[in-house]
Amino acid sequence: MTDALAYFSAKLTHETDASDVYAAQQAGDAFVLVDVRSADAWAQGHAVGAVHVPYRDIAARAAEFDPAVPVVVYCWSPGCNAGAKGAVEFAKRGFSVREMIGGYEYWAREGLPVEGENGPLPRVFDPLVMYVRPERSERG
Repeated sequence: MTDALAYFSAKLTHETDASDVYAAQQAGDAFVLVDVRSADAWAQGHAVGAVHVPYRDIAARAAEFDPAVPVVVYCWSPGCNAGAKGAVEFAKRGFSVREMIGGYEYWAREGLPVEGENGPLPRVFDPLVMYVRPERSERG
């Protein structure tokens, strides 16, 4: 039991999910949400409130961020490890950092606000990843 407790406690120290990140944004919690994907991916769509720093650029751009403010990174999806690569780069520089599991995919599938290079994108609530109240499914 101690191994399980240690494992899951450590996991929650280093990971978060889209719903919790959005709730933290809504509560006004101090953190920076960083999209570590490519410029093309960012332009196609990203979480509202995120900033764009491709993981390969973090070393050069880390000074743009206050090390006292926690960072949450994300990439495309559960099948992408760029979020972990970005988290490593921030951690190397002393930042408190967590990875948003599920990435942009789950942010969007949960109907959280997204925007692309031309502004807001439609919010879609996916019943495969969340409970969808009837009024939400009609909004699309």
